[in-house]
Amino acid sequence: MLETKRQKQKQLTRSHLIEIAIKQFGETGITTTRTTDIAKAANVAHGTIFLHFPKQEDLLVAVIEEFGNRIAKRLQELVDSNSSLLEVLKAHIAGLIEFEPFYTRLIIERRLLPAMARDTYIMIQSTISIHIAIAAEKEIKLGIIREIPMHLLFNTWIGLIHYYLTNGDLFCSSGSILKKYCHELLQHYIKLITIGPKYKEVD
Repeated sequence: MLETKRQKQKQLTRSHLIEIAIKQFGETGITTTRTTDIAKAANVAHGTIFLHFPKQEDLLVAVIEEFGNRIAKRLQELVDSNSSLLEVLKAHIAGLIEFEPFYTRLIIERRLLPAMARDTYIMIQSTISIHIAIAAEKEIKLGIIREIPMHLLFNTWIGLIHYYLTNGDLFCSSGSILKKYCHELLQHYIKLITIGPKYKEVD
């Protein structure tokens, strides 16, 4: 029983550190945030971090994995095998909004991160692309959207999102870029890929 309580407390502490790290990385940058900053924000001893994450890279990978798991969960909650491409894209944006500061830092600083962290990021994007491809392939067969290679269809969407996030200061002085522009981005993208007026206006 005592061991079970210790294990539960250990898991709670680990989860708490990940939550704090997501926030700190989003606020001050992934490459510039120190483990001492995270420990202070989490109100734990600095050594506590290394009890759970022996290397700083381990913490970073855990944070990116947690982000990816939640995005995947969001997509699974909001869409199913019969969902339209538009519904999948809406779910994707909804998931990103929850982690917008962290995700923005991640896409800006990705090339500066350790290989394991970069690989984790790529796996997340691959998972998202599969959801988009399933919906898109169905609508290509139905003649709703153009026959576009899947990698270009995905890259066009993700490129649009990333452009707005990485240049946020040009579009929004404060608050969520994606909340402010989600309707406009969805409307623009859908118009680019559809054949004629098959989709109604994005609501």
